[in-house]
Amino acid sequence: MKLYSRSIWQRSSAILMLVAMLSVQGIAQMAAKTATVTKPASLSKVERELTRNISLDSIKAYTNALASDEMEGRGTMQPGGDKAANWIADKFKDLGLKPLGDNGTYLQLINFKQTEMAPETTFQVGDEKFKLGKEYGFTPLPFKKSDKNITADMVFVGYGTQAFNTGASADALGNIRGKVVVYINGPPANFDKERWDKMNGQSLIFQSLAVGGAKALVVLGNGRKDDQIDTYVDYFGRRQISLADEKPAYAPIPIPPMIMITRATAEKLFSKSGAEFKDLMVQAEAKDFKPINLNQQATIVEKYKTSTGTSSNVAGYIEGSDPKLKAEAVLFSAHYDAYGIENGQIFNGAADNALGTSEMIAVAEAYSKMKPKPKRSMIFLAVTGEEYGLYGSKYWADNPTWELSKIAGNLNLDGIGTEVYGPVKNMVGFGAEHSTLGAMLEDVAKSYGIKLMPDPQPEEKVFTRSDHYSFVKKGIPALMLMGAPEGTKEEIVAKIKAWEKVNYHQPTDDVMDNWHWEGAKTVADMMGILGLRISNQEKAPTWLSTSEYSKIDRNPATEPNDKN
Repeated sequence: MKLYSRSIWQRSSAILMLVAMLSVQGIAQMAAKTATVTKPASLSKVERELTRNISLDSIKAYTNALASDEMEGRGTMQPGGDKAANWIADKFKDLGLKPLGDNGTYLQLINFKQTEMAPETTFQVGDEKFKLGKEYGFTPLPFKKSDKNITADMVFVGYGTQAFNTGASADALGNIRGKVVVYINGPPANFDKERWDKMNGQSLIFQSLAVGGAKALVVLGNGRKDDQIDTYVDYFGRRQISLADEKPAYAPIPIPPMIMITRATAEKLFSKSGAEFKDLMVQAEAKDFKPINLNQQATIVEKYKTSTGTSSNVAGYIEGSDPKLKAEAVLFSAHYDAYGIENGQIFNGAADNALGTSEMIAVAEAYSKMKPKPKRSMIFLAVTGEEYGLYGSKYWADNPTWELSKIAGNLNLDGIGTEVYGPVKNMVGFGAEHSTLGAMLEDVAKSYGIKLMPDPQPEEKVFTRSDHYSFVKKGIPALMLMGAPEGTKEEIVAKIKAWEKVNYHQPTDDVMDNWHWEGAKTVADMMGILGLRISNQEKAPTWLSTSEYSKIDRNPATEPNDKN
């Protein structure tokens, strides 16, 4: 799952997925291992037959295939991504899906651009050169990239909250013109968080430093519980992917290079300046903190190399059985891409998102066996480029191979494998509060004895951070399903955090021996049942009048402004 957000700083800091799951209540659900398992009594005969045909063995086999080293991490613009796309296309063909890609194929080709830091890239303080991706990383701001070579004195401004007194004026932080400015990721410990968010504190500081003439910015973590900068350094040492024709954001002022450094790097940097790191971190919390010259020069070489290439979405469909309604379609989606090969390591992306893609294909497999077919058509879309900014789904939404006004609804699977922690007893339907799909999900969840809960942390806006959101912006009601096992919220969150720390977007995201595959089948079952109900009901799902998305024009040529 890719996490993107609303501001310059949040765009960088939202790389890690924050998932807070649920407390457990309700009726225990029998795990569905084989076709002989009894289904919940409230399901119809057709729905029971559908879930019998959603094969646990298929989910397991497909996940292992997609997450194998042979697929080389399914990287966008890499050979492994092409291997995975062709594998999925062959699977769609074997299942009898009709092609919905380019020129009668299953593949929709997308032109991409890759940006990497060239070997000459440097961050050096005194005589010590730090290691890209290990000790520092250049923050991938959305502005035009340009090579820079800087040598300048360093100044430490604490949290930079001096800027709040005079807005973005050039003298808000003292004499910083022509210097490398070192500051702490805020807010300060005692600063009111609500006020910080309301005033968009980090962006205001960034703007003040840029207007004040800083030659470069060096950001270090605050060392508190939610400090994630050491993790961001890893990401910012990797290649970046964008659509080939994507235009950089407009910058009304010169944008200095921005570097994030790990805690260990910060300690080295300050020690070379004759200052005690721990003492300065304490002093920086004071409201009257004054900038301190660090008595060292930094050398920063920012140099990029770019290349172009392609990757593909994979799309197929099952034609509906109703002469009129088959012109409409239910859209199933999941991203198949992972991080590919980086620095000689394979990022297999088993939980994120070989598992979700395999659950979706298992649903397609079950529908392929149905007689008669559902009334509306069923589109199965495996997208690429999600990890870098939802690019595959955005491309399909902008260049649809099915009329967007005829898409009845979207069901999306993406996550970090919470459904294989154990039997699914809790579920979040991201987006349930926006459309009539929410009530439908609640009814299906009840039949499974699963507790349905709203997004437990709406301030994190998880709903805007996976592929379904590309379709929501086009006016299509959508849900992203995420299952979780029994346990208190705190227990589940602790397990998620432990997994994130070791496995999330890392080479260690592999298929594990202790995975509870029955949980994956439950998620696939619920996706399948929801799709069937959307397909067969006379009226397509609609937005609730209370939803901010209810006024979007469904014209394919119209794209609303993204307020997030």
